[in-house]
Amino acid sequence: MFKLTQRLPQLVARSSVSNIARQAAKRNYAALTFSVPTANDAPTSLHSFTEEELMLKDTVSRFAREVVQPKVQEMDEAELMDKDIIKAMFENGVSAECSFMAAILAVEELAKIDPSISALCDIHNTLTNTVIRKYASDELKEKYLTRLATGTVGSFCISEAGAGSDAFALQSRAEDKGDHYILNGGKMWISNSAEADIFVIFANVDPSKGYKGITAFIVEKEWGVEIAKKEKKLGIRSSSTCVLNFDDVRIPKENVLGKVGEGYKYAIDSLNEGRIGIAAQMIGCAQGAFDIALPYMMERKQFGQAIGTFQAMQHQYAEVAVEIEAAKLLTYNAARLKEEGKPFVMEAAMAKWLAAKVAEKASSYAIEWMGGNGFVRETGVEKFYRDAKIGAIYEGTNNIQLQTIAKIIGNKYK
Repeated sequence: MFKLTQRLPQLVARSSVSNIARQAAKRNYAALTFSVPTANDAPTSLHSFTEEELMLKDTVSRFAREVVQPKVQEMDEAELMDKDIIKAMFENGVSAECSFMAAILAVEELAKIDPSISALCDIHNTLTNTVIRKYASDELKEKYLTRLATGTVGSFCISEAGAGSDAFALQSRAEDKGDHYILNGGKMWISNSAEADIFVIFANVDPSKGYKGITAFIVEKEWGVEIAKKEKKLGIRSSSTCVLNFDDVRIPKENVLGKVGEGYKYAIDSLNEGRIGIAAQMIGCAQGAFDIALPYMMERKQFGQAIGTFQAMQHQYAEVAVEIEAAKLLTYNAARLKEEGKPFVMEAAMAKWLAAKVAEKASSYAIEWMGGNGFVRETGVEKFYRDAKIGAIYEGTNNIQLQTIAKIIGNKYK
């Protein structure tokens, strides 16, 4: 670590500054050591990637353009995910085990073409696969991760009618019956649920313990998971969002994920990581709209010149470009911190908050820049506008992100 941070406490102690200044210096020291990376022999930019990451990024980018793009409008209109695209995702290694950063890049590249497909990939990889990989027994990993990597979609189930932002208010109950549990209750707003055959479900095994009774289970659809209703949504329409019912679903004891009563820990951990994935999705959404609108602005002429050369327009797209880049750097930084085992919760919240804001702004501007052609469905820009709104809602609303950021900052300055 920097020599400055090693010596700062001694410098503060020896100085003759006022108590207020001394306390401020100590707080600055705490801030410096909070998430400052250790010194590297060859520091690199946040746009430096490993060979594996670049290969996956390029593969997914080509896949999105060549395979997904021709079917985006059709899937959006039908509000249905094309099964051939899901199959092709597995065949192209989009759902294979890879580094966290590689998964984030894959989510971003898919979202540049279709945030709906990106949502499926994100929920499958950064939530479902990750929680199983980190906390499941070796037997469960062997049984389910292979399936999840080769053709079976996964879903992560925590939200309920009365448990949204207050996720631990869930009422689903898993009753211990000796060699198995009996699950009853239901879930709402569950992504991937129409396509999934494997579900990570959070339920309470002992309501008297409050959130410390929450336990995670791996449940197969054929055991009795019922898709009660598929929601009709504003955006990411082909990404399924459903209501699930559980009526005396029998879960083998060995399908407890991790330890009984520690599901709340796994949920918090997974959602913190998942927010980085949503940030990547929103970056891709913003970039996708931007990439359609800018060529149009450079070709479309009014008053004898390309509309993109008017200063007012230049200032708008320059500002959006800055904000996309800022959101991208926050997201990449959060992903790297997570990979390095360093604190990343605040950075993930910052990334998701900003990326959601930028996606809405970029897609809204893109429609305005293209005028009537941006307002019609054929050009695809209005879809990015509809898709962008979900970024401020799922995996923690914008207000929840700000609350998380404020809490961490407040604790640092107490």
